Amino acid sequence: MKLFITLSMLLLIQSQLIFDFNHNSNITDWNIVDDVVMGGRSNGKFKIDNDGNGVFSGDVSLENNGGFSSVRYQFEKINTTKDSKVIIRLKGDGKEYQFRIKNNRNTYYSYITSFKTSGNWETIVFNLKDLYPSFRGQTMNIPNFTGNSIEEIVFLIGNKKNESFTLVLDKIDIE
Repeated sequence: MKLFITLSMLLLIQSQLIFDFNHNSNITDWNIVDDVVMGGRSNGKFKIDNDGNGVFSGDVSLENNGGFSSVRYQFEKINTTKDSKVIIRLKGDGKEYQFRIKNNRNTYYSYITSFKTSGNWETIVFNLKDLYPSFRGQTMNIPNFTGNSIEEIVFLIGNKKNESFTLVLDKIDIE
């Protein structure tokens, strides 16, 4: 008996699911953090829509020195390697967002990258080693991500303008 393994089967074996949104998804561990923590007026929301997707939406306000909204998800440690990638199927609104990770949920800084959405469904791939360290908008003088695990992911919008936003999430994997 011969065993045939295709490349897609091998990728499926090697990838690990971070979150797959559907009608039965429990999103209680997805938490909104807006600029209200520092006096701002932005307002983000997170829900499951009628199609079973996760929807991060709201309004960013520059009032009271505000300007950002984020949704974060903390989970049990997922092991990574120097070549790990996060793969996200999403539909944005044509705006720019940040994707952030933490290798330890208690670390004060994040590793971040920015991405612009097209307004259509798309699959975005981030090489973890390309994410740079940042704290409160300032790049830190330490190397890009070299960790061997992650415990938190964050989607953030903060484009230095008043705007409404909608980011629809279908699935998030790591390989």
